[in-house]
Amino acid sequence: MHKFEGKVALVTGSGRGIGRSVALQLAAQGARVVVNDLDAGPAEEVVAEIKAAGGSAVACEGSVTAPDFADRFIKSAVDNFGGIDIIVNNAGYTWDNVIQKMSDEQWYAIIDCHLTAPFRILRAAYPVLSAAAKAEAAAGKEVFRKVVNVSSIAAQGNAGQVNYAAAKAGIVGLTKTLSKEWGRLKVNVNCVAFGHIETRLTQPLSGDENKTVSIEGREIKVGIGEAVVEMSKKMIPLGRPGQPDEAAAAIVMLCGPESNYISGQVITCGGGLAGL
Repeated sequence: MHKFEGKVALVTGSGRGIGRSVALQLAAQGARVVVNDLDAGPAEEVVAEIKAAGGSAVACEGSVTAPDFADRFIKSAVDNFGGIDIIVNNAGYTWDNVIQKMSDEQWYAIIDCHLTAPFRILRAAYPVLSAAAKAEAAAGKEVFRKVVNVSSIAAQGNAGQVNYAAAKAGIVGLTKTLSKEWGRLKVNVNCVAFGHIETRLTQPLSGDENKTVSIEGREIKVGIGEAVVEMSKKMIPLGRPGQPDEAAAAIVMLCGPESNYISGQVITCGGGLAGL
C-alpha cells in the first residue's frame, strides 16, 4: 500500500521546479493530484507524466492571485476526486528592489501571490474539510489532513526583498494561527522554509548576463550572480544549494502520517542554514 493511496492533493505552482517534484512524489505514492501552473502547458505536462506512470491527476491552470482561483481550485479537487486531504501552497516568485525603489505594484504582486493566495485557498477549503471532519467524528474515526505552506529563510530579513520577506514572514503567522483553528478538524498545518534551492528562478548568471521570465504579463528578472552563488555555497554548511527533489521531500514528509502529531511548526530546508 502506498503512503498516499486514496488521498487527494492540491499543489500550487506544480508545473515546474519544486512544485513539480512535490506533485510527482505525492503521485508516486498513490495520491490523486490537482496540478496548478500559471500556464496550461507545464501543468498539462506534469499531469501527462503522472498518468504515464499509472497515477491520477488533473490540471487547474491559472494565476493563484486571480479572485476566482481559490474556489475553482477547490472545486477541481472535489469534482474530480471527491474531496481534499492535502493542500500545498507552493506557488511563488521574487520581484526584488530596495524599499525606496519598490513600487506599490511590486509590493502587492508578491504579497498577493505568497500570502493572499494561500489565505483564499485555505478559506475556500474550509467547508470541505469541516464537513469531512464532522462526518468522521460522528463515525468515531480520526482522519488527519495536511496543509503545508512554503516560507523562506528570507523571512528573517534579506536586503532587497522587503516584499518577499514580509510575505514569507506572514505565511509563518498564518500557519501557526491556522494550526490552532484547525486542530479540532484534525488538520496538521505546517510550513517549510527554504534556503538556496536551484530552480529556474535562482539559476547562476555570469557577468552582465540577464534572464527574465514572463509572469502575468510582466518580465521579471531571475537568476543569481555567480559571485553570490559562490558566497552562498560557503555559507551553507552542507556546501551546496539544494535540488528541487530534496526541497520537495521536506514538503512530502509533512504530508504523511509521520506528521500526525506535528502542527504549527516551521521546518527549514536549507542545508544547515539557520532556521526560522
